[in-house]
Amino acid sequence: MHYVVTGGAGFIGSNTVDELVRRGQSVTVLDDLSSGKEENLASVRDQVKLIRGTITDRATVDSACRGADYVLHLAARTSVPRSVKQPIETNQINVDGTLNVLVAARDAGVRRVVFASSSSIYGDTPTLPKHEGMPPAPISPYGVSKLVGELYGSVFYRTYGLDFVALRYFNVFGPRQDPGSPYSGVLSLFISAMRNGAEPTVYGDGEQSRDFTFVQNVVEANIQACETPGIGGRAFNLGTGGRYTLNYTLQLLEGFSKHSAKAKYGPPREGDIRDSQADISRARQAFGYDPRIRFEEGLQKTWDWYCAQAQEPARVRQP
Repeated sequence: MHYVVTGGAGFIGSNTVDELVRRGQSVTVLDDLSSGKEENLASVRDQVKLIRGTITDRATVDSACRGADYVLHLAARTSVPRSVKQPIETNQINVDGTLNVLVAARDAGVRRVVFASSSSIYGDTPTLPKHEGMPPAPISPYGVSKLVGELYGSVFYRTYGLDFVALRYFNVFGPRQDPGSPYSGVLSLFISAMRNGAEPTVYGDGEQSRDFTFVQNVVEANIQACETPGIGGRAFNLGTGGRYTLNYTLQLLEGFSKHSAKAKYGPPREGDIRDSQADISRARQAFGYDPRIRFEEGLQKTWDWYCAQAQEPARVRQP
């Protein structure tokens, strides 16, 4: 089978590409390398086709999708805070770009598009855990853009017969998540700060909670969602079903590093939700989703990976 992975040089994308190659699949990566890195594909670079281009360019997307069996659409502007500051850019990439992918996939006759959606479409509703039957209520331009992507996919499924599945990711973390930006995932920022002897920044009181999901669990689900028949036109949560506070996360990292985190606390960020937790029963039943790597194990693996990348002993703040 031939897979196209948009955003395939990014964090989740490159981990997915690695697994597809390991399984002997043919892979084309479409990535403009604005946030993804070619070095993320280093171990499989000679086994995949890399197209350097943006999903906002229709001709490029058309070219990438020709001959594809499946399209894993992971490319996006992913930051909630950045979407608050730059809503037009977020819309252009996440909405216009997704529409380009859907049209190209339809015209190329692909078997299915699997779309990386987000738990942010649920907004800050107090109901926990979040389930797919809840009405969406996004509170950020990013959440809106992901909801619109789902709606477009549903319309293409109903109107054009393009098989489409949406996966609502819940706070994915793991190796290759870039800590180099203020918009990066909170766990990569925590780990980077503690490794470099800095104070991790917590926006809020630290008791806000997330269903942190190790990237390998998501990789497995991405491929399952492509290959499982009879699930087209549906949306599925991808989390662990657990809920972990930022303060608990810092305690775990203190245990890994053997030193105090000494976090500094600031006001909550615009667009951030207070608590998030996934009901994953629908994905379990539909395609056998099983998040085998739990949060604590995944965080240890992630810490170890960042330490190995540094190629030197971790520099951490003394207690």
